[in-house]
Amino acid sequence: MKTNTWLWIVQGLLAALFLFAGGMKLVMPVEAMQQGPVALPGPFLRFLGMAEVCGAIGLILPWALRIRPALTPLAASGLIVIMIGATVITALTGPIAPAMIPMTVGVLLTLVAYQRTRCTV
Repeated sequence: MKTNTWLWIVQGLLAALFLFAGGMKLVMPVEAMQQGPVALPGPFLRFLGMAEVCGAIGLILPWALRIRPALTPLAASGLIVIMIGATVITALTGPIAPAMIPMTVGVLLTLVAYQRTRCTV
């Protein structure tokens, strides 16, 4: 398969992941989200949810519509920052193994950001 096809598959899966995760942060009660080992403030969780939903949209639409395609690597970069935070919080609050999930997502986002800056529309 061509690199562009692989990138679209990865972008689609990442967008679905962030649409789900961000959507859940927007619709779930704050008390339910604060049950984990670290109780983040409610407004911050809502902000993260909105950032994840906007990032998911930014992973797909700019490149697909060929309107400002430079926004796709920018959206991926913003989501990388969120995944760095998720990796650090997960690693500090328990075993290291669960931190591999957000770290892997961050690596995939890095791949998308790098490759989409190199590609032309």
